[in-house]
Amino acid sequence: MSSTYGENLKLSIFGQSHGAGIGMTLDGIPAGLPVDLEALQQFLNRRAPGRNAYSTSRKEEDRPEILSGIEDGYTCGAPIAALIRNNNARSKDYSNLYDCPRPGHADYTAHVKYGGFQDVRGGGHFSGRLTAPLCIAGGLCKQWLEEKGIRIAAFIVSIGGVTDPYEYDPTDPPIDRICQDFPVLDPAIGEAMRRRIEEVRAEGDSVGGIIECLITGLPAGIGEPMFGGVESRIAQIVYGIPAVKAVDFGAGYASGYMRGSQCNDAFTFENGRVVTKTNHAGGILGGITTGMPVIFQAAFKPTPSIAQPQQSVSLSKGTDRPLVIEGRHDPCIVPRAVPVVEAAAAIAIFDMILGNTQTDRRK
Repeated sequence: MSSTYGENLKLSIFGQSHGAGIGMTLDGIPAGLPVDLEALQQFLNRRAPGRNAYSTSRKEEDRPEILSGIEDGYTCGAPIAALIRNNNARSKDYSNLYDCPRPGHADYTAHVKYGGFQDVRGGGHFSGRLTAPLCIAGGLCKQWLEEKGIRIAAFIVSIGGVTDPYEYDPTDPPIDRICQDFPVLDPAIGEAMRRRIEEVRAEGDSVGGIIECLITGLPAGIGEPMFGGVESRIAQIVYGIPAVKAVDFGAGYASGYMRGSQCNDAFTFENGRVVTKTNHAGGILGGITTGMPVIFQAAFKPTPSIAQPQQSVSLSKGTDRPLVIEGRHDPCIVPRAVPVVEAAAAIAIFDMILGNTQTDRRK
């Protein structure tokens, strides 16, 4: 099923953007893991709409109701179920989309797939609103990973052509340098990004961007070769985030322009531990973690709902027609997507750790 992820844990996400609510179930979690619901709410607040000038004006509390699986601050072994109720939907803004699909959205493909029975309001089950329950699961997994010394953090690399020319040692990523209010490494670049978002909003347009995710503290030996590799498992869930169009690891696309002598990460011993002097591989070789930080980027397309007139079609009449989109939409989804990328990575990593087995070294 397309709304279910995981091999050792089982995450299922349900709901529609303008339905009664959205939520998730998370099965396969061991009993006895501590849960900080206040910290989880703070994590969800980073993604929630209507909290700042550069996001949609739709305001939702995004306060989860824990229905099962957590008792007295600990997991109890039962599936964890959580519900977020939708309280600020404006469905009338979407009444014409059954006949006139929005460019860049899943309206047309959903119409073909589901024969017109799909929920178009706010994008239905295709909406970015479904990343809220993803963040419930990911926020919990982040807490459990931190108990093991594994940290996950992401920051914005680029928005609308405003790019941070950041430099850091990829063997020691700067997680503690990420700004809290607007997740960038350079606050001045962050201000320029916010100005760019406001510029395109005033023009009735939108912009996309790139997010980089850093994972530290992972031991070597996590992951499987071929189809169970760390890249595959992370990419699968990250591509489940609406608007993600590309994912790359380590040097990524740049490695296609490098020589082996440039791209190979030399091994060395450090405090009795095997490490690499560089990290072009992004902490992964053969689908298995090397013990170095795992680093990847995700590219987000511009928000397809824009205020400018666009060209579409009338499905009932079989003719071209113009479309003006109503409703409340982000001029740039990237800032709110940063915790979603972290959540997706945390779910993938925790799933792999639950199933990790390592062969004893031959004597």
